[in-house]
Amino acid sequence: MAVMKLLLAKPRGFCAGVDRAIDVVNLALELYPGPVYVRREIVHNVHVVDELRRKGAIFVQELDEVPDGATVIFSAHGVSPDVRKSATARGLKVIDATCPLVTKVHHEALRFAQEQRPIVLVGHQGHDEVVGTMGHAPEHIHLIGSAEEAEALRVSDPHRVAVITQTTLSLDDTSNVIDVLRRRFPGITAPARNDICYATQNRQAAVKALAARAQVILVIGSKNSSNSNRLAEVAQAAGARAYQIDDVSQIDPTWLADVDCIGITAGASAPEYLASEVVQYFRAQGIVDIEEIEAVTEEVGFALPPELMRDREASRVPVRA
Repeated sequence: MAVMKLLLAKPRGFCAGVDRAIDVVNLALELYPGPVYVRREIVHNVHVVDELRRKGAIFVQELDEVPDGATVIFSAHGVSPDVRKSATARGLKVIDATCPLVTKVHHEALRFAQEQRPIVLVGHQGHDEVVGTMGHAPEHIHLIGSAEEAEALRVSDPHRVAVITQTTLSLDDTSNVIDVLRRRFPGITAPARNDICYATQNRQAAVKALAARAQVILVIGSKNSSNSNRLAEVAQAAGARAYQIDDVSQIDPTWLADVDCIGITAGASAPEYLASEVVQYFRAQGIVDIEEIEAVTEEVGFALPPELMRDREASRVPVRA
C-alpha cells in the first residue's frame, strides 16, 4: 500500500436529526417498562440498529407486529398519516422521532395539496422518507427521480405546479431536475429554502473538497443510507474513486494500490467511532500524515419530541451525555 496521506472530511457522520432519533430510542428504553418497539430502522445504519437492538429495542416493519397498547417509535424518516391513524386506533403510545426537516417537507406537501396544486416530489421510489411524504397527499404527488423523468412528466394543471424534494438527495443532481421543471413549468412554486437538509449539503461540500486532492474516498455508511450513497456518487462525479463501506472490516487493500492520498467521510447516520476505527487502520499501516478538511461549521440541534420531554420531566430521568 502506497498511501502517504489521509484526509478526513468535516463535517462527517451524525447530523442533528440522527442524534435526536437515537436519543429518542435510548431515552424511551430508560423511561418505559417495555418492550419498546421501533417501526422500521430508526436511522439507516446497521451498527446503530444492532446496538439499539442489544439494548432492548424491538424493530418491526409494520404496526401489526406491535401489540395493542404498546410503545412504538416512528423512525427519523417519517410516516404517512395512515400509519398515525392506525397507531391511534390500536391504542399505541407513539413517540415520533421524525426529523424536523422531514416534517417540514410534509407540511409543504399538505399546504400545496390544500391549494389544489399538482405536486412534484423529487426522490427515490420506495425510500422510507418518500413513502411517508407521498402518504400526506397521494392524490396530488407525482414522484420523479431524474431529469429525464422531469422531461416526460405530465400534470393536470401545468401552470400551478409545486415541487418538494427528499431531504437526502445529491444537491447537484436535484438542481438539474429542478432546472428542467422550471423550464417546463415557468410558474412553478417551490419552498423558500431548498428541502435538501443542511447536513446532506454540508457533507457533500466536504466530499468535493476531499476529491480535489484524494484519488480514493472511503464513504462509511450502510447501503440503504440514501445520504451515504449520494456521498459516494458526489465523490465519483468530482473525479475520485469512491468505495462505500459499513466499517473497517470491508476495506479492500487492492483499492489503494498506487494511491498516495485517500479521503474518509461518513454518512449522516454513521457513528463517529466507525471513522475512528478506519483512521486507526491506516495508522497501523504507518500513515502519520493525517489532515482534517473542514468545509463548513455545523452548529445545529433539535429538541426532543414534546411527548418524550413531558414523560422525562415526570420521571425526572436525566438526559444521558
